[in-house]
Amino acid sequence: MPLPDRDIAWPPTDPTVQTALADWDAWYSSDPDRLGDRYLNRGIRELPENRPSQYRGGVIGSIARWFWGQPTEDGQKREKLHIPLAGDIARTSSMLLFSEPPTLSGSNDATKKRLEKLSEQLHPTLLEGGEVCAALGGAYLRLVWDEEISDRPWLTAVPADQAVPDFAHGRLRAATFWRVVEVDGNTVWRHLERHERGRILHALYVGTPGMLGRRAALQDHPSTEPIAQEITQEDWIETGAPKHLTASYAPNVRPARAWRNIPAAAYWGQSDFQGIEPIMDALDETWSSWMRDIINGKGRIVVPNSMLDSLGPGQGAAWNEERRVYSGLNMLQRPGDPNPLEVVQFEIRVQQHMDTCSALVAEAARQAGYSASTFGEHGEGQAVTATEIKARERRSLITRARKALYWQPAIADALAAQLAVEAGPLFGVRGLDVEPPEVEFQDSISEGLGELATTAELLERARAASRETLVRLVNPGKGDTWVKAEVARIAEESAMADPALTGGEGFPAPGGAPEGE
Repeated sequence: MPLPDRDIAWPPTDPTVQTALADWDAWYSSDPDRLGDRYLNRGIRELPENRPSQYRGGVIGSIARWFWGQPTEDGQKREKLHIPLAGDIARTSSMLLFSEPPTLSGSNDATKKRLEKLSEQLHPTLLEGGEVCAALGGAYLRLVWDEEISDRPWLTAVPADQAVPDFAHGRLRAATFWRVVEVDGNTVWRHLERHERGRILHALYVGTPGMLGRRAALQDHPSTEPIAQEITQEDWIETGAPKHLTASYAPNVRPARAWRNIPAAAYWGQSDFQGIEPIMDALDETWSSWMRDIINGKGRIVVPNSMLDSLGPGQGAAWNEERRVYSGLNMLQRPGDPNPLEVVQFEIRVQQHMDTCSALVAEAARQAGYSASTFGEHGEGQAVTATEIKARERRSLITRARKALYWQPAIADALAAQLAVEAGPLFGVRGLDVEPPEVEFQDSISEGLGELATTAELLERARAASRETLVRLVNPGKGDTWVKAEVARIAEESAMADPALTGGEGFPAPGGAPEGE
């Protein structure tokens, strides 16, 4: 959609999508107050908090039967506790993808050098983007620049609920990012930023919480006034890269089952939380029940009146637990009479609650596409090999590989746009290749030195790899210069140790004699 020229509902997203995004955002926030507000007052905020509709059927009644949809009775203390499983799932997804920065490859020396530096700068942005992508179903990489901050542009991560995409055949054609710059009572100021190929459009609107409102001049608000000075013609800024879109979109996974038949959202991604909200709700209910058992299980003592000290007429009585001698009733105790002291201790159902919580976490993880062991449900701390970890984490690694398929082109397109803008008239950097670089994800599970050494030894015995390949295998984090120097040192040491039995690169020569003799 182009920048609006009239008052429209904002954001202009299908209500089904808006509801789901708001739900996922509440779970992702890990804030019990936001969860309670979301499920108690969804769509009916004008009604009293404790309302009869919450005890009926239908959509409202269904939400009310959720743990977080049940109102707290007047005068009662809220005892609902929350386990931030949603945040743990989103963070785990990001760490599986970007625990190590991806390797970026260019076609010439200038591009390689620039991409090497960009890889370090981009790493925290990718960690952030991977987390919100898992939570909200997608994330954008947006190119920005500000000469007062940096002499080069940089990429930022934008959550899916702060953008309106424009897709064509499943590919991002344009994207409108928006932010609220000021709220004054019922007046909301919004800044819209639309990225198209070769240009970025800006506009300022003054409206209400649900409506975009009228368009105002960029100079009318301090946050957008500097942008007005950069406008080259009409309401946009030329990027200097006419073939590149300065924004890219990475869906979490596709298709999004909940709205694949909604035309405006058919190419949006699916959140890891989709479909497991009731499981997370049940987990919070179980955890709260467990804590309630602990409160109810506090030991209490029931004492007879004869063991109480009067506090005076109308003041009641108290029991002094330090007192050693009491005067009892002048009568013999009969069979069946209660004991002078009675201890009340309710059972705390630890194992039952623990088993239920573990089962709920395991099921939520499975439905989200992860192995239960990824969240520590099947033991932690044992010394296991990388092969054993990969076997145990197979489901999580498959999900990681699937998500990487969506992130690779998004990162490549965003970096290509950045290189093109840097090589354009705005920055004038020479020698950069503006083609999308190759993006290779690092293995999130690293093998130990012993496993690498064993593999290298077997390859050397089989003569299936060169010495340089073996050095790279055992030292995966080292650069080309270090590897070549290490290969030369190994060859030199091998020749010095036994020159009669050493081949060209340290391999034993056939027949026990040096090669070439």
